Amino acid sequence: MKKAYLILADGWQAEGVSVGADAVVFGEIVFHTALTGYPEILTDPSYWGQILVMTLPHIGNYGTAAEEWQHDKPTIRGLVVRHMSGFFSRSGRALGLPEYLRMHGIPAIAEIDTRALVRHVREKGAQNALLTTEPPTPTLLEQLRAFPSMSGAELASQVTTSKMYYVGDLDQPRIALLDFGVKKAIIDQLVQRGLCVGVFPAHTTFESMRDFEPVGFLLSNGPGDPAAMDYAIRTARDIVESGLPTLGICLGHQLLSLALGIPTYKLLYGHRGSNHPVKDLRTGKLFITSQNHGFAIDMQAILQRSDIRLTHINLNDHTVEGFAHAELPIQGVQYHPEASPGPHDSHEIFDEFIRQIKARTAAPV
Repeated sequence: MKKAYLILADGWQAEGVSVGADAVVFGEIVFHTALTGYPEILTDPSYWGQILVMTLPHIGNYGTAAEEWQHDKPTIRGLVVRHMSGFFSRSGRALGLPEYLRMHGIPAIAEIDTRALVRHVREKGAQNALLTTEPPTPTLLEQLRAFPSMSGAELASQVTTSKMYYVGDLDQPRIALLDFGVKKAIIDQLVQRGLCVGVFPAHTTFESMRDFEPVGFLLSNGPGDPAAMDYAIRTARDIVESGLPTLGICLGHQLLSLALGIPTYKLLYGHRGSNHPVKDLRTGKLFITSQNHGFAIDMQAILQRSDIRLTHINLNDHTVEGFAHAELPIQGVQYHPEASPGPHDSHEIFDEFIRQIKARTAAPV
């Protein structure tokens, strides 16, 4: 079998077996702790520019089918697993995971100690890495050292839609969704609740979206450093000033916070998994969430504000998981309420968004 090589920027390295496409890629290495749902994970646009390590040791045993994809192609830069299944359980239109990765030019490495790798990333932090099916050379190592950091990287422009489209019935109340790398499941959750969702490219201005006559706005998830997205922060400020109900999810949550003057920062290794416990400080309710992010917002900055309320915290590390404006119908959540994959505990955030729309506009939602 063909060999593959993984080298981290700090020198950690491993040799394994190639189970994807023949390729040389660079990207930030991160890990995900979900026990299922790899087709949804590999197609989440928030992973754009990243090499993903799965902590579950056995991957690929049920193939990958189109109804599970969150984007029309895999968005990871490379994949790292302990063991890749040589067969899968589903028939019909499902593809085997190695076949799917090769079809899209995504390299993958197997038969390495992912436990040791994840421990290293937890201690040293997410960092750039080289994944290659060619033997490493001094030139490749030099390219790894020169590869740009995720801090300061604006990546949403690379995964957003190229033109506006809508999903649902135009006769229903309309939501304008800014696509920074939106997952299909977010749109599905809104349409299932009787909304028509207009999906707009990341650089769309508030004035252009207003022509759609929305009753509310949603700022989506996506990849990269929110502080590098000046254009989106300006649009988020305009949305806030409109007074219309607004929900930010993951990157959208961070952009809303920046628009309100609350800074963001990069976590050591981020939150990526389907088992993160979150507490709603308004009700005391605890629920398990799906998460995928490497940046967070400053809790102390929130606590110093009288117009912003901290609404949710992560019970693992007590980082901010949600906030709401004290007067305006604006809220953000760091976790993924649509899950996909993950538990459905937090679907109620979409219901809360609907209630805000009803209260503000008397829309028949």
